[in-house]
Amino acid sequence: MKTFFILWITQSFSSLGSSMTSFSLVIWLYSKSGSALSTAMLSICSYMPYVLMSIFAGAISDRWNKKLIMLVCDSFAAVCTVLVLVLLKTDSLEVWHLYTLNALNGLMNTIQQPASDVAATLLTPEKYYQKTSGMRSFSNSLITILTPVFATSFAAFAGIEAVIFFDLFTFLVAFWVLLLFIKIPKTEQTDENKENILQSAKDGLSYLRTNKGILWLILFLAAINFIASIYDAALPAMVLSHQNGGETALGIVNACVGITTLAGSVLATLMPAPKSRVRVICNCLLLSMSTENFMLAFGKIPLVWCIGAVLGWICIPLMNANMDVLFRSKIPAQMQGRVYSTRNSLQFFTIPLGYFAGGLLVDQVFEPFMAKFSQGHVLTLLFGYGKGSGAAMLFFILGILGVLVCLVFRKIKYIWLLEESK
Repeated sequence: MKTFFILWITQSFSSLGSSMTSFSLVIWLYSKSGSALSTAMLSICSYMPYVLMSIFAGAISDRWNKKLIMLVCDSFAAVCTVLVLVLLKTDSLEVWHLYTLNALNGLMNTIQQPASDVAATLLTPEKYYQKTSGMRSFSNSLITILTPVFATSFAAFAGIEAVIFFDLFTFLVAFWVLLLFIKIPKTEQTDENKENILQSAKDGLSYLRTNKGILWLILFLAAINFIASIYDAALPAMVLSHQNGGETALGIVNACVGITTLAGSVLATLMPAPKSRVRVICNCLLLSMSTENFMLAFGKIPLVWCIGAVLGWICIPLMNANMDVLFRSKIPAQMQGRVYSTRNSLQFFTIPLGYFAGGLLVDQVFEPFMAKFSQGHVLTLLFGYGKGSGAAMLFFILGILGVLVCLVFRKIKYIWLLEESK
């Protein structure tokens, strides 16, 4: 565990720096453009290479040295950060620069993530899979909480350049530790590893076709991600527009999400292995879908929204940890890169679709629909009156849809067969 712990700490430190830069650039872009769509495009540009190219990235991960992939991808991201700094210093930074650099960084992240996932498997004894999954979830949650605090503090003290310099410092720490002190075991080279990249990518799809439990679990998460990304698009529209909401309320709700996932990560790290990991996954997602969406729909004050955030997110790290253990224990290490990358394409392609759908549904469907009703109508009594009520009604629909998705996928026998396979 010592090697994994060192890698986990330094890579998490580097991720904090990268997240701070991304956060600061979103603020910079919004201050320049005043457009929420232009800032959302930063995420879209990052996701599109991830969705489109992930299926090929795993083939590269399985064929090439995992450590070298991580070093090269980290270095490329650092070069992009330096370019942003130079453009800022010369007052030449344009919106299209950020979109292009985000797309390139998204491509590098697409290649790096399967290599990083396989490295975690190779460095960890199987009995510690749940613990290390919880640790990774813990660091991600902590980064979510610390990023806005640190980024705004650095920027207020010395400008956005200070944030970027800190990002580059975290990169150097992680790079030299990985280069000099981390030895990642090599996976066994098979005939499949020697195939061309296109054939290797097909192997990931072929594996899922013959391992239907893993495939259906991925499709389950794809459906949940679609609902969750609509939630992400609708949340600011509702909270910022509500008469009891505003920027402070949105910040409090987001802080509750971060703190709750942090607590859930600790829970996932400390809990013993459950008798049924599939049951834990299904129950955690059902709890999330059946609580927060309805409390956002019917709640009228930030306290209710925060309680919903706690109920909706407390078990998500536990779900992620158990799903990660299933994948890492069922998929052979020499196949994990290809299967993980195929999973990324299938599981995450619904996220950008959900963001677009959420914005469209709020602006063009539910807000105009709720605007037709006066105060005292049964719908305005349920979801509120005025701007934001349409988003609240959308959360009600999402709650119903989320519960139905959980109940439908819970009945698929192939997922439960994962408990029996060894």
